[in-house]
Amino acid sequence: MKKILVTGPTGYIGGRLVPRLLEKGYTVRCLARHPERLAGRPWAGRVEIIKGDVYKNERLDEALAGIDAAYYLVHSMADVPGFEKMETISASNFSKAAAGAGCGRVIYLGGLGKEGPSLSKHLTSRHRVGEVLRSMQTPVTEFRAAMIVGSGSVSFEMIRYLVERMPVIPSCRCLQTLCQPLAVRDALSYLINCLEAPETSGRIIEIGGATRHRYEDMLRLYADIRGLKRWFIDLRHWNMGFSSSMAGLITPVPQIFARPLLESLRCEVICSGSQAAELFPEIKPLDYATAVKYALIRLSENAVETSWTAAYTPSYAKPYTFEDREGLIRHAHVLNIGAPAEVVFKIFSGIGGGRGWFYGQWLWALKAMQDRLAGGIGMRRGRRHPNVIHQGEVLDSWRVERVIEGRMMLLRAEMRLPGKGWLQFEAVPAEGGASTLRLTAYFEPHGLFGNLYWYSLYPAHVWIFRGLALEIRKRAALFGVI
Repeated sequence: MKKILVTGPTGYIGGRLVPRLLEKGYTVRCLARHPERLAGRPWAGRVEIIKGDVYKNERLDEALAGIDAAYYLVHSMADVPGFEKMETISASNFSKAAAGAGCGRVIYLGGLGKEGPSLSKHLTSRHRVGEVLRSMQTPVTEFRAAMIVGSGSVSFEMIRYLVERMPVIPSCRCLQTLCQPLAVRDALSYLINCLEAPETSGRIIEIGGATRHRYEDMLRLYADIRGLKRWFIDLRHWNMGFSSSMAGLITPVPQIFARPLLESLRCEVICSGSQAAELFPEIKPLDYATAVKYALIRLSENAVETSWTAAYTPSYAKPYTFEDREGLIRHAHVLNIGAPAEVVFKIFSGIGGGRGWFYGQWLWALKAMQDRLAGGIGMRRGRRHPNVIHQGEVLDSWRVERVIEGRMMLLRAEMRLPGKGWLQFEAVPAEGGASTLRLTAYFEPHGLFGNLYWYSLYPAHVWIFRGLALEIRKRAALFGVI
């Protein structure tokens, strides 16, 4: 029974790695800057969680005490000033703490790419992190991968949205470079299997999928799989800054994430040998097309396990905010309530069904009628239980996408809309037994009509969501009269 430390458990890879390690019988400890983001994960109660920070060198000794192997899955996705220095400091803090604690091995997931001046600054930083981790006496296994293909991965989501939304796709020079994309399930297999392969210790191992493609061909393959007709026009001299701005507008991926991804497209990221196949003969990597099909199945089943969005948390600093950027509209109301968060949660988690929607019921009914006329489901489905709500179940014309008991409920719209919509209720504990209610509507418009739809209803949205938040506060103050 090995004791394993996972850093970055709230991230895309870390959040999938932890439950698989538990399935294998390992004892798992997690180090997270924001452990509250692990609340609601089905495996959270089976792991030890330590709040700490590798950059600030907080509680690393405690996290690494008695650990046989540690996964280093901490890196900056965003194009922010000084990220290279931050990553170097973080890796240095971790490697020193691992050596001091007598950790048996560090396992790191970095990026492919040939060393040299043409390597992007983000890939260069990934390689530098590996060097820093190896600078101490703790053995390190460094995996270097290209694009990870899976539902919710930032690279896959960029491809998906670009192809889904653009009938004409500009083919810039960076789309002509080669990539060896790796399915997320294969990346996880390499990370886990190396624990029982001591010969992988102290090695740099390049991992990739079964096929190599130009990035343009990857877009074409996605279009073929989806049955979409797309045209590519030759714009080889597009400015990179303009390209990342366009990607930020067309896809829900913010420009601070899109820019480093696009800059890395200039670098050829393919495996230079067969070391992975020799060390892991039991792993047969998927080809790109199959990996895409698996990711699309996950999306269609609403079974996305983790997503890149965990690294992008919007701020809530004002009583009312409205943002429309990077392809996602956010409309939030924030109220202070003189009742505990558990009480506020019981109020908003009881919405819908026989109780209705608390405020502006005639507008909700009108929307339901419009949806039925369009062939949708309207509000006819009700809810399973008047007081108890579970993740995955139906709530009128919504689906409960996530529940954190006593804290948060996220609903996904299943009515017919020119886009995708979510409604999030969150009760945050405050001092003196009070709480803060955050009611946030998210909308991801599809094309021009989606934007016209949202903005034409903007006054109604302001009125109804503000009224709904005030009604929840009123009912929380009179708890017991629902």
